[in-house]
Formats: sequence, structure tokens, C-alpha cells
Amino acid sequence: MELVFKCPINSLSFGNVSINFLRELKKKNVDVTIFPNGNADVSAFDKMDNEFKVWLENCINNRFLKVDKDIPSLNLWHLNGSENRITSKQFLYTFYELNEPTDTEKSLAKLQDHVFFSSNHAKNCFDLENTSSCPLGFDNDFHKTEKEYLSNDIIHFGLIGKFEKRKNHEQIIKAWVKKYGNNFKYRLSCLIDNPFLKAEQMNAIKKQVLGNDSVGNVTFLPRLKTNSEVNDLLNAIDIDLSGLSGAEGWNLPAFNSTCLGKWSVVLNNTSHKDWANKENSILINSEENIPAYDGTFFSEGGFYNQGTINFISEDNIISSLEQAELKAKTKNPEGEELKNKFSYEKTVDTILQKIFS
Repeated sequence: MELVFKCPINSLSFGNVSINFLRELKKKNVDVTIFPNGNADVSAFDKMDNEFKVWLENCINNRFLKVDKDIPSLNLWHLNGSENRITSKQFLYTFYELNEPTDTEKSLAKLQDHVFFSSNHAKNCFDLENTSSCPLGFDNDFHKTEKEYLSNDIIHFGLIGKFEKRKNHEQIIKAWVKKYGNNFKYRLSCLIDNPFLKAEQMNAIKKQVLGNDSVGNVTFLPRLKTNSEVNDLLNAIDIDLSGLSGAEGWNLPAFNSTCLGKWSVVLNNTSHKDWANKENSILINSEENIPAYDGTFFSEGGFYNQGTINFISEDNIISSLEQAELKAKTKNPEGEELKNKFSYEKTVDTILQKIFS
């Protein structure tokens, strides 16, 4: 079984998904030829074993010797940029967060032999014959550490993901500060630096979100360099707030947190509907949809990324925080069960079955 795999290999969400796909492909003895999208950087994967690393390097270094037009290819990327193919038969695995696919996006989806969307929401938005939904799985780089990070008397909230309007970060932080600001029985750790924004832009955003107030129990963490550091953060928090995002393709931070037995406050929307429910999450309904456009990542009238996101009011956020408090120090066995329901082994099996059927 031979496969050409074009994918990003880096510390971002796409890069983490790529590495998990590749681990499974290696286990299944698939002869993989890798074309990295951008420079390959595995520094974030600090627990990567040497055998896998050597295999990965060989798959990349020998790509021009092994590539053949008759080998099917899998591209892990956005619809924007999926028009280029390496071999004649191309399958695309992609994410879609919004709700109004443009003619351009639909045309690019039709161009593929098949498109795997990460969520049922995305598949239903496109409603094309050559598409299917194929959920992601739990990332085994993350695990329980059983360490004590803060006093058990402190309720620790976490907000993870690069800063964007669609993720409702500004509303979440402002509501949290209104409810808990400078009450040191509570702490909020934010890992929200966006690598696509300049440092001065991120600093201005943080000042704007906090206003002129001095808030001693909110911490903006620098970008964490390794998955081990991210794992410590996931273990340190009691409540994840990343699930309050207004539109997602899967939401790895909220999903992985829930799989570790943490409680995540989750908006009942988009990809969240595939894995979050009232038993494993603090499930919240939004009041309305608002335009997604932020002038940076989503621009009105463009060829891509058109539509709306779910908006949640300050009062509704505060109400969800109060619900979260009641569960902060309790176990979430239903959340941990998600590791069995969703795995990268199942994801890759679904992909290979379609490609080689």
C-alpha cells in the first residue's frame, strides 16, 4: 500500500494532526512519501521516539525518488490552496468552521477525488457527493500527570487557541474578569498568542481585553514550545473555556481537555456537536449568530471563509462559569470515554478504506 502525503509538519494544530496521521500510517506499514507543506519542524514533539523520527526523515528525503503519478495522494490542508496536486488522484482532509461555503470553496471541493471533512457540520454545509465526515481522535501525546500544580482551593480556568474573533476570546476574558477578577480563589491561564500576528498586535489586544484594570489572577502565557508543556497546562486547569468558541473545525484544546477528564464549557455548535453532550461537557446554547468578519482572517465578500459565528453574551458566559464552578473538582468519566470513541487509528482506517476501496 503506497501513499503520497502532503501535509504541514509543525507545532500548530494542522501539524499535530499530521504527526498523528503519520504515526498511524507507519503502524499500518503504509509506504508513505511525504511532501511537507512548508518547512518540517518536529521540535514541538519532544517525546517523539528516534525510530519514528528517522522514518519520518526518510519519507521526506526520498520523496522525489519515490513519487509516482499512479500513487494516490492525501493532502491535509485548507480548501484554499488545495487546487495543486502532486499525483493524478488526490484526496483532501480539511477543516471548515463557518456556514456559507462560497462558489470557489465548492469548486475546489469538487476538484478533489474525495474530501474528508473533520465534522458533520462541514459536510452538511457543502452537501456534495464526493464528501464525507471523518472525525479526529485523541492525541496520545497528552496524558494525566497526577502532579499538583496549584493549591486545591484554587479553581483554575484555561483558555487555549490562537486569538481570533471567531473563538470569542475577547468576550470570554472580559466576562471572566467581571466575575472573578482579582478574586484569588480563581485563576485564568490564557494561551492565546497568534503566530500570524505581530508581537505588538498581540500586546495591544491583551491590553484592550483587560482595559485599564490591573488583574492579578489572569495570566497570558507565552507560546509553549513543546507538547509536554501543553500537556502540563491541560493537566493544571480544572475548567477549559476553549469550547466557548463560536465556530470550529474540531477544537483540539477543548476535545483533548475533555478526554483527560477535565470539564469543558462548550457552545453547542459546528463541530462540537460531534463529540460534546450534556454528560461529558457543560453544554451551552448561544443566543444568536453574528458575521464572522474580522478584517484579518475573515473578510466579507472574499472567495473564502464567509458566513457567521455563534455569539454568546456576557451574562450567558458568566452563567456558564457558575455552572462550571460546581463541577471544577469532580471527575468526568464520560469525557474520558471519548478517547475510546474517537481515535486516530479509526480516523486513518476510514481514510485508507476510502482511498484504496
